[in-house]
Amino acid sequence: MRETVVTMDDGEPIHVRLLGDTGPPLLLLHGWTASHLEWSPFLRPLAQRCRVACWDARGHGGHGLRSGNAPTAARMARDLDAVIDALGLAGACCVGHSMGALTLWQYLRDFGSAKIGRLCFVDQSPKLVTDAGWPFGIYGDFDGARSEAFIGELRAGFAEAVLRLTAYGLNAEARAGYLADSPGWQRARGALAALEAGPLIACWQSLVAADYRDVVPAIDRPCLLVYGERSNFYPPGTGAWLAQHIPGARLSIYPGANHSPHLCDRPRFMEELAGFAAP
Repeated sequence: MRETVVTMDDGEPIHVRLLGDTGPPLLLLHGWTASHLEWSPFLRPLAQRCRVACWDARGHGGHGLRSGNAPTAARMARDLDAVIDALGLAGACCVGHSMGALTLWQYLRDFGSAKIGRLCFVDQSPKLVTDAGWPFGIYGDFDGARSEAFIGELRAGFAEAVLRLTAYGLNAEARAGYLADSPGWQRARGALAALEAGPLIACWQSLVAADYRDVVPAIDRPCLLVYGERSNFYPPGTGAWLAQHIPGARLSIYPGANHSPHLCDRPRFMEELAGFAAP
């Protein structure tokens, strides 16, 4: 694996890991508070069939902001366009988990699909905040008031607020692990505590303000939808709603999986993605 840095128009360096020399390009976008390490289990197998690139999004991966421009959805979409151009990734299969999916929807809104080959969205809703006409946001019950209250919790104690958001959702096993303070939750707490909270809170505010339901029906690229049957955040039916509104999309539900179905069943995801990205 090799690392390269692409400098944005505002001077911000974006760190990208590259692996593989042949095959179609594959671009992997991680979730909120995560990094390129989210994709570690898949990189070497995928690199046998694809030219793989995975970034640390602006403000993520332990890279402090230099420009001062926060990682909003719109800013990350501009970063993505610059990375595609700089690294010759036009025509890539773009995979977005959680925040990565939102980044891709913002990219499609702002830049269109001319540089995109295929799309894979992993366990995300096009609108996080619920209302009377939208039940497929966080928990199926995360209205504007609850969203504002959570932002206050992030400011009061970032790491624990993120953990509680994950634990007190729709997945009972996650809640049990959090209450038991299992080693995995302890490691997650330490990793979150080491992050610079300010930019990540600004990022979250942009994500909960977004609504990409208008983008979804206009998607004109082959699309794979990967959803956890027991997602921490999104009610059953979220993936089906997207499958109904994205022309020709293929929905793949992972039994028993949480918000990270790709990590819950790694062999299945790797084979599905490899077959989809390099048919």
